[in-house]
Amino acid sequence: MMMMMMMMVVVVMITNMMILMVMMMMMMMMMMMMMMMMMMMMMMMMMMMIMMMMMMMMMMMMMMMMMMMMMMMMMMMMMMMMMMMKMMVMMMMMMMMMMMMMMVMIMMMMMMMMMMMMMMLMMMMMMMMMMIWSREVPG
Repeated sequence: MMMMMMMMVVVVMITNMMILMVMMMMMMMMMMMMMMMMMMMMMMMMMMMIMMMMMMMMMMMMMMMMMMMMMMMMMMMMMMMMMMMKMMVMMMMMMMMMMMMMMVMIMMMMMMMMMMMMMMLMMMMMMMMMMIWSREVPG
């Protein structure tokens, strides 16, 4: 009887131990799973953060590039404007010179015309004098 009781106790203890072991194992598994999940979540979060940072960096770079391009364009425009202004001044100077030359040419032409007219008048006067003189001389 005593032996039977002992056996029973041992069996119960063993079964209890088994159940406990299984429970512990289950708990451990659950904990491990939870930990894994947490780790995965953390990793995902980290990845997302890194991705976001990368995106932000890319955006910043793009913005900087755009700004640089705009600045370059502005500089080019300014240079072009300066060149145009220079060209305009040069053109104006050329025009002024041309106008002056034209004026001189016209003045010269006028002088020539006047000279020619004077010469014609002189010639006419001479002719008239000659005619009168020739008429006065007795034939």
